[in-house]
Amino acid sequence: MAKFHNIQVQDIYKATRDCSVITFQIPEELVAEFQYKQGQHLTIKAMIDGEDVRRSYSLCSSPVENKWQVAVKKINGGLFSSFVNDTLKKGDSLEIMAPSGKFNVEVDSGKAKNYIAFAAGSGITPILSIIKTHLAKEPNSTFKLFYLNRSVKSIIFKEEIEQLKNRYFGRFEIFHFLTKEHRFSELFNGRFTKEKMQILTDKIIDVKNIDDCFICGPEDMIFLLRDELNAAGLDKEKIHYELFTSGISEEDKKRIQKIVEHKVNGTDVTIIDGGKEFHFIMEDSYDNILDGALAAGADLPFACKGGVCSTCKCMVVEGEVEMKINYALDAHEVAKGLVLSCQAVPTTDKVVVDFGV
Repeated sequence: MAKFHNIQVQDIYKATRDCSVITFQIPEELVAEFQYKQGQHLTIKAMIDGEDVRRSYSLCSSPVENKWQVAVKKINGGLFSSFVNDTLKKGDSLEIMAPSGKFNVEVDSGKAKNYIAFAAGSGITPILSIIKTHLAKEPNSTFKLFYLNRSVKSIIFKEEIEQLKNRYFGRFEIFHFLTKEHRFSELFNGRFTKEKMQILTDKIIDVKNIDDCFICGPEDMIFLLRDELNAAGLDKEKIHYELFTSGISEEDKKRIQKIVEHKVNGTDVTIIDGGKEFHFIMEDSYDNILDGALAAGADLPFACKGGVCSTCKCMVVEGEVEMKINYALDAHEVAKGLVLSCQAVPTTDKVVVDFGV
């Protein structure tokens, strides 16, 4: 069962004209359950105009700060982001699941590590949490942040980032890239490109001494940076990334269509969740297990429904499924039988999945 808790908004303020930062008041009895690691996210639910709307937002606060804070940037036509930026106020309550996610590496206070991070716009939220945590808990580690925005005014957490630079002088460097304002150097004008990455890895980033890299932003940016850093000599195992949203390419659409054509109609599905079982027959109008289960009355965890956040992950115990899109699970998890239920198309007459993973 999806376990949400009613949590009060302790504070809300504007970080930029179109981005609100929310601080949640976690009740004492839930503090242990809501402990989190840097880079993790919260799944938040609200009834908006009679609709159950859920979204995942990365915590921009750090565990060392003992607070729970997320930033929500308003998106044109975005139902939840508009609600947060235009309607939500201090003292209101939202339904929230305990923190989850694996966009992080373990902190080791005894080691001196060198980190780099790339972020675009609101992609700074998990990156900021990661930076604050490692700099605070690893006194001999360093961080370089490459941050892409439209203009100076649109830079989320600009002042806090500058304060971090001053606090950790010599250990933290920030490089701002702008697309709508002119910078002093052509390198910092516009988006990340293959040519710019070659300059960065040649003059600014000492690739051979980088321990881990974190990237958060649009899909095209992430994969460009990943490939260029790897080509420059950084092991792919050291490159960690998280997508906020993902578009579907024409190639993906064709592949998804083939997967959907393999769907077995009328599959007998068993959901195991919290030791309880829920049985239903997949209706022809649904092509994935999550939507079929929700339509049948199941109460399951989910957020993005886009194969990105992993909130709806489960393990295939019996039968077979094919995933349409997967940006959340790595090869090792897939090999163990984990799937994203929002993308899992049943391809056998019977399927049993366990959400207790």
